[in-house]
Amino acid sequence: MAEARCAVHEPSVPHVASEEEYQRNIYNEWRRSLVRRFYRTRNLLYNGMWPTSIWNLAAMVVILSAIMILDAEVMRPINDRLWKVHHMLYIPKGLPLVVNVVITSCFVGFWFFLIKIYVRRYLLRGLLSYRGWMYEQPKTQSISTILWGVLVKVVSGYSPKLYSCQSSLARMPVPALRDTLTKLLKSLEPLYGDDKEKWNKLKKDAEDFEKGYGPKLQRILKLKSWWCNNYVTDWWEKYVYLSSRDPLPINSNYYILDQEHWTPSPIQTARISSTVYNVLKFKQLRDRETLEPLLIRQTIPVCMAQYERMFSTTRIPGEECDTLLTYDSTVSKHIAVWRRGVLYKLEVFDKKGRLLTPTLIQKQLEWIIQDADKHTDSYSREEKILACLTGQERVKWWRIRDQHFSRGVNRETMDMIEKAMFCLTLETEKYETMTQRGLYLLCDNDGKLWYDKCFNLVSFPDGRMGCNSEHSYADAPIIAHLLEYNFTAEALEECGFLKDGSLPPNPEDSNYVLSKPTRHIWEVTPDLRTAIIEAEKVCKMNSDDLDLCLRELTIYGKGFMKTCKVSPDAFIQMALQVTYYKNAGKFALTYESSMTRLYLQGRTETVRTLSNDSAAFVKAFLDKSVPKSTTIDLLRKACDRHQDAYRDAMCGRAIDRHLFGLYVVSKGMGYDCEFLKEALTIPWTLSTSQQPQQQIATSPNCSLPQYRHALCPGGGFGPVSDDGYGVSYMIPGDHKVFFHVSSKKSTKNTDSTVFMDQLFETFVEMKELFSQV
Repeated sequence: MAEARCAVHEPSVPHVASEEEYQRNIYNEWRRSLVRRFYRTRNLLYNGMWPTSIWNLAAMVVILSAIMILDAEVMRPINDRLWKVHHMLYIPKGLPLVVNVVITSCFVGFWFFLIKIYVRRYLLRGLLSYRGWMYEQPKTQSISTILWGVLVKVVSGYSPKLYSCQSSLARMPVPALRDTLTKLLKSLEPLYGDDKEKWNKLKKDAEDFEKGYGPKLQRILKLKSWWCNNYVTDWWEKYVYLSSRDPLPINSNYYILDQEHWTPSPIQTARISSTVYNVLKFKQLRDRETLEPLLIRQTIPVCMAQYERMFSTTRIPGEECDTLLTYDSTVSKHIAVWRRGVLYKLEVFDKKGRLLTPTLIQKQLEWIIQDADKHTDSYSREEKILACLTGQERVKWWRIRDQHFSRGVNRETMDMIEKAMFCLTLETEKYETMTQRGLYLLCDNDGKLWYDKCFNLVSFPDGRMGCNSEHSYADAPIIAHLLEYNFTAEALEECGFLKDGSLPPNPEDSNYVLSKPTRHIWEVTPDLRTAIIEAEKVCKMNSDDLDLCLRELTIYGKGFMKTCKVSPDAFIQMALQVTYYKNAGKFALTYESSMTRLYLQGRTETVRTLSNDSAAFVKAFLDKSVPKSTTIDLLRKACDRHQDAYRDAMCGRAIDRHLFGLYVVSKGMGYDCEFLKEALTIPWTLSTSQQPQQQIATSPNCSLPQYRHALCPGGGFGPVSDDGYGVSYMIPGDHKVFFHVSSKKSTKNTDSTVFMDQLFETFVEMKELFSQV
């Protein structure tokens, strides 16, 4: 098909430049290279000096120079020492006094400055190791925590760049072995407490592990924590994400939607052009490290390492383990665009290295739409859905890629995709409901998304958009931050859309020299065609089996939950516990994701929601004979325990990453530890996650009436367990909550719609619980 299509259509041959244009291009590339080197060098120096700055060095030199020249009586001891250093420097004789003073001051000032850098850096690292602030409410902080906050502010440098705080972050500690085992048993007691034989065996296995393999594995893990930036993150990425052989859609990738009831423009190309422009501006901020690092309570920095791979990254399939490939900005200057299964390379910088304006990006996308609509009939169906190959089992995709994409035109097209900053799909069909768009973005899209790519933006004909993101290189808050940057610009009307949704003309557009988008092709052999058809069947079977339901709770939001004197997140988690018990008639091991980015290279940790306290609340809540006051007390007790568990997870004091690290060490040493294997393979029947919101300080207050129309419902993921549920939720303000519930249709005892109905029923009942108190 590829050869036949080239024979009947005009081939895309690059324009042959004249000698003058060729020299101009060389000059522009040289100039851009200098600019990139300048920013990199500047950022390297800035980050290397932080939390001090070059002005501290200048001030030190001026002060020392003044001491040497003025020769004040009170400063005589210091002055004498400075002149002794001067005589040790072998400075040529005959130089003016001022020159001698400046040379000596620069030498001594530099060493004082170097000492100051490390003293402040390690002092800040020590201060940031304190976690007492997390267990106190901002309005009722102790004096010691307030003083600690003041010290952090004083020791910290001003205006940190994106990665400035990295060297001052503490390393994640390894929890005590006994603490982890004790917490593990407590978390499993509601599941196995009634089965005395199994419960006693589990306790005995824990005791034997603590006396046997445990201490040795613990010592090795602690040793690793001393010389590695993070004792578990590299193993987590490799063995949990990259070593998984399951298909990426549903099992790993996740999706994010745009605003629920509003879109800034109904024009497809206008909306997505503005979005692409904002995404690329975000990338420029990241590349130049002028993107503000995230701070908790405007004081405590979090690790920003995951931002390094959020663009131009592709997950490459392997036989036993995948790898992540990230290209530098000098190589990655384009995006890959799909329209009706036809693939294009779109350069987003002009020939002078300037980022295209939104109107120019729209012009390029409109050209792609016209060209794709004209040529789509010349493509076979297998070529149009070739991206299905990325949605099947990883080993199969590795074999196919090695056999059919290692050379020739397929290798060239693959290189283009892998070097792209991200992928964009221009969809032709509308999807009216959130559930329909969520299904499309997660898995049900007929091979229109390249699941290996860092993220895929999708543009729908009515101006709506969404995103599918690969999970191994970064967690959801990173891409959520990127999209929030765009949604904030749209909500604050910074994108400049006119009343009809079009983009206003830009008079500067005429100064740009554009590169025409190039159409890329695949060479589909009979064997490859068969592989594509098989991959399509796998993707179709998996997507047909997914049961997804999206809905918004409008009867109340976190405003009411706070009046109940509990954490909104804990309130929702208790509602999920009640709902699952209604749905299944039993308790389930529950996973809630928490971040550990307070530590260097931290990613996530597990909060185990199910506990004796939550189980007691659920039973009391469903027993109408129990007084409301008693049920409320049990709810608050369970919520307090859950909130402490969440804080423990953020502070590196939870148990699951610790157990995982111990298990990896045991496998590396050749130990067959059944206790660890059993502890880590108990299924997470209920997997939950609260989605981040308002990570940007300038984001509008979601609770204000003028912004409620522009709320983003967040995103979702597939169920972790085949016989369980995946639940994600977004709390955008005081008045509503968005829920995403997923399950498998092939499992008889799960139904996402029924679960959602029962969940909303539970929220009504929990409100009634407080109505007469």
